[in-house]
Amino acid sequence: MLKLETSQRIHFIGIGGAGLSAIARILLERGYTVSGSDLKGNPLTAALAAAGARVSVGHDERHVKGADVVLATSAAAADHVEILAARARNIPVYTRKDFMGAILHNCDTIAIAGTHGKTTTTSMIIHVLKRAAQDPSFIVGGTLANWGTNAGVGQGPSFVIEADEYDNMFHGLRPQLAVVTNVEHDHPDFFKTPAQTLIAFRIFVDAIAPEGHLVACADDDAALSIAEAHQAGGGNLTTYGINNAAAEWRAEDLRFSGGSVIASILRHSSPRAELTLGVPGAHNVLNALAAIAAAERRGVSPEESADALSSFRATARRFEVRGERDGVTVIDDYAHHPSEIRVNIEAARLHFPECQIWAVWQPHTYSRVKQFWRGFVTAFADAQGVLVTPIFAAREAPLKGVSSEALVKAMSIECRADYVPSFDAAADILRRKVRAPAAVLIFSAGDANLIADKFLAERS
Repeated sequence: MLKLETSQRIHFIGIGGAGLSAIARILLERGYTVSGSDLKGNPLTAALAAAGARVSVGHDERHVKGADVVLATSAAAADHVEILAARARNIPVYTRKDFMGAILHNCDTIAIAGTHGKTTTTSMIIHVLKRAAQDPSFIVGGTLANWGTNAGVGQGPSFVIEADEYDNMFHGLRPQLAVVTNVEHDHPDFFKTPAQTLIAFRIFVDAIAPEGHLVACADDDAALSIAEAHQAGGGNLTTYGINNAAAEWRAEDLRFSGGSVIASILRHSSPRAELTLGVPGAHNVLNALAAIAAAERRGVSPEESADALSSFRATARRFEVRGERDGVTVIDDYAHHPSEIRVNIEAARLHFPECQIWAVWQPHTYSRVKQFWRGFVTAFADAQGVLVTPIFAAREAPLKGVSSEALVKAMSIECRADYVPSFDAAADILRRKVRAPAAVLIFSAGDANLIADKFLAERS
């Protein structure tokens, strides 16, 4: 296993990404020398530079000179100039999966996995434990609104980490406490079939420490199946849910009032707490249930957890309200899967009952659009209008027949959809067509959240 020493310099290829920037911050706070490069700067790279990292914009073989270890983003190809330079100098190159064991050595690891909801659930658990004065270390795939960062070194024994399934990063974890929110096929560029996704999650659950514990959502059939197999093999299990009456932890009597969602929390059918959340949607009640159940395993009562969650604010780009002008509220959301889009539009309808709901969608990767074409075509049916930007390619080359224009043509059967060739065009159409009261949801795992700034600036 990789062993790290504070005398080492760790170089990050792709330091501006959500995952690597968080690891870089942990190492900086532990006293390591950190350098890194990325194609473009962003707020995360700026924050790391301010904290003492040497950050370079652009990639160059000279950046790795003098490094002891290189950590590369999964998006970097094997022939990346800095990877080749590192190997030529006999500098070991790792991905997150092979790196995390060294970061988490001797920690009480609390790992949160799931196709959807893992960032918010991780953020909620961090928030609850910090409010309970347990001061955990943490890594999460978004900036915590309450705490202003995506990673931190605490004085407590626990390390709370978002367990990313992409590139099997979560197979590098050996958690004492694990959460599985749901399991659905995603990342088709990596998981070619739903069966591969299931196998990956089973391997993650099988890696839970023998004395450890699994918290799983009983409302999700795939997550429950994996959890029950874990229990049958002698593993410890706690379940939670809204719709499954057999779940140990349940939420009942959901009410929506004044922008909040309220629910009664029960354990083994006995009332334990009253939950009031400022983040909308039944899916966030499920996320909160997971946080309450996990925190209880670390000595935090459900009453304490519910009280802490009343002050929880949305993680960056997870139903994040970016601003309001002239009766139009603009929301930034990272959703890039049909299921996520559908539940967020539903949440917006409950949160803004008097408003028209508009959506702006930047499809993310050609492989995902191709794999989930049917789901995307119907996901926006409850929106008054949809604007679709060009596909955010990320690490992929175009696929024949897969385009935003073709998607819009198919979507128009279900809803009013229009193709927009640029962010400026999207902001202009919104400015001309959206009438208050309205909510505009910008769905993007890329850079289309910039449309929010353009639209709000035009209306100011």
